[in-house]
Formats: sequence, C-alpha cells, structure tokens
Amino acid sequence: MNKRFLKNSLLSAVALILTGFSFLNGQPSVKSDAIDVTDKMPVYGHWRNFTMKDGLPSDHVYCVRIDGDRVLAGTHDGLAVYENGKWKAYTTKDGLPHNGVVSIDVSETTGDVWLGTLGGLSRWSGGKFENFTQLNSGMPNDLVYCVICDGKDVWVATAGGAGHYDTSTRQWEIFTEKNAPMHEPWTYGVSAGDGKIFIAAWGGGVIEYTKKTKQFKDYTDPDGEMEIDLLPDDGIVHDITTATTWGAGYLWASTYFGLSSYDGTHWKGYFKEHCGLASNFINFVRAEGPVVFICSDNGLSSTNGKSWITYKKNDNDSNGKAIISNFSRDDDKTAYKTTREIPMSPSIAHNFVIGVDADKDVLWVATEKGVSRGELMK
Repeated sequence: MNKRFLKNSLLSAVALILTGFSFLNGQPSVKSDAIDVTDKMPVYGHWRNFTMKDGLPSDHVYCVRIDGDRVLAGTHDGLAVYENGKWKAYTTKDGLPHNGVVSIDVSETTGDVWLGTLGGLSRWSGGKFENFTQLNSGMPNDLVYCVICDGKDVWVATAGGAGHYDTSTRQWEIFTEKNAPMHEPWTYGVSAGDGKIFIAAWGGGVIEYTKKTKQFKDYTDPDGEMEIDLLPDDGIVHDITTATTWGAGYLWASTYFGLSSYDGTHWKGYFKEHCGLASNFINFVRAEGPVVFICSDNGLSSTNGKSWITYKKNDNDSNGKAIISNFSRDDDKTAYKTTREIPMSPSIAHNFVIGVDADKDVLWVATEKGVSRGELMK
C-alpha cells in the first residue's frame, strides 16, 4: 500500500508529532501589523469533485496528470481516464502490472503515458501496456513511487534506488547508496530541470545529478537535528524528503517537516507556523512556473514564496474556504502577514491531498476521498 496513506505507521506518526513543534529556534515571530504585498497568485474555485459514484475505480486517488483534453488519475484500484465528461478505468485485467497507480507522467516527445505502480513500471502506448519489473528488465525495484519523462529518458524513484531508462537503447542505469551519495536506496521522488535530475532520497535529503557531467551532489540538513530546524535557511529543512520540483529557476523540496526552496545559492525554509502553509507534513509538490502547489495532510497550498493560498474543506460538510495570506520579512527577521478568506461551496474533496496538476485555467487535485477539479477565478 502507498506509504503516503500510512499515517498510522511509526514514522508517519512521529512526523506528525514533530511537525507540531513551534520551530521557534531562530525562526521569525509573527506580528499583527499588516503590510501590503502586491504579488498576484491564481485563485481556483467552482470546484467539482469526483468519486466512485462518478466512475472512479477507487476514492483513494494517489496522483493526477493533465494530458491535453483528458485527465489521468492514479487510484488504489486502477488507472482512471476522464475524457468527454466520463471516466474509464483500467486495471490488471487490461494489462497493468498492479492496480495501485501512484505516479503518472506523459512524454512530450512520444505522447506515451508512463505509470508508476506498486508492482512495476508501465508504458501505455497505442492502447497497450508494456510493463517493466525487476524480473524482465533492469528496474531497481517494483515499488515505483515516482516516474518522470525527460526527453528520451525516463526516471523512476523506487524503494530500491533511482532508475534511469534510455528509451532509445532500452538500457537501464541504477543509482543506490553504492554509486550515489545516498544514505540508503529508498528514493521517493524525482524531477528534472536546468539540465539536472533532482532525487528525493528518503532520509538523505535531495540528490542532484548533472546530466552533462554525470556527477552527483547531495543536499542535506546541515544542523543534523531531526526534531527542529535549528538554524533558519541554512539548507534543506529536513532529510526526510518526499518530492522535488523545478520551476522558474527554483528547486522546491517537500518533507514531512516543512518546505524548502533553493535558487542555486541560497536555501529558504517554510513552516506552517510562520507562513500560509497548510501543514508541515507534505506529500507532494509540483511547480508551474513561479507558483508551486503543495499537497499536505491538511489541505492544498500554493505559493510564489511570498503570497500564499490554502484550500481547505470543512469537517462537517462539503464546503470550505480559500485562505489568502501575504508574507514578508524586515531586517530583524520579523514576519508580517495579511489574511482573508474566500468561502468555497463546494471545496476540495478532502484535506488529505496527495497529488496535483495545473494547466491553463484548470487545477486538478488528488485526495484521499476523490479527485477535484477547480477553475481559475476571474
């Protein structure tokens, strides 16, 4: 079962407890004085939620990807494709290696759909599934947490290391603690940008691979503290990373203890105690230009590093709100904020958010209780 849902496991329980710490060691305090920040952020509303009643094979949705006029959703019980207003499901009976589809990407070069599942990797092309496992290929592990397409190359993050597949030569490369700066082979996320590959290594921070030189570099939490971020902005906020994404010259890295951004020189950390982040327990991030969308266990957030928007659902009904916050810092590291709320009726399907994708004026969100579609509010 996908570990993003295993919040009752020991590690996730510890993470949830520790994210409740105030992180006050060296972090800015918040004043009630408000200043105006003019950064414009897209706000989405007019939500429509889809569940099994609408044709999904399962309400547990792990990921979502927009592919032109159709939308692909990975669920606990198969792949769901939304096209022409209807959902169609694909399972192991149709050729999938496993019904648990946890990651999806689409090749811009060929249009092929690549699916990371709990039992192998699959390429969906021409209506057929071509499956890759440890037994029939050079896959590092059958538990594929993330898959991305980068030109002719496909990269995967698995429970047994990161894998690189060259679709031209049909050859695999495997990267583990034996040939890369990883503490262990468990990798959780992978992304591409700026001629580099960024691997989220569980317990090992972020591993950067430069494609031209084929050299590795790792980024770990410099203070070595697991419970708190001892020194602000000294590096990535925590070594337990869950995802990476690249956008507008910034690397973003999510952890179970907060969010980090990196401009190639300076790191910056973000925690819910001092900004508009919904939760420090983050499952996934995806950047679309200067805006990054953050999937957490308590709502969906988006930011450009200064302004924040968080979407939350009410506990007792289908409605919710969008919380808009603006933050900045003065010379003495004091944070100021302005906040307002926009009612949403309905809101996103559930506050435990696992995946997201945006395209033009539409935002799709994968949650524990269905998939949600939001439209850009004018």
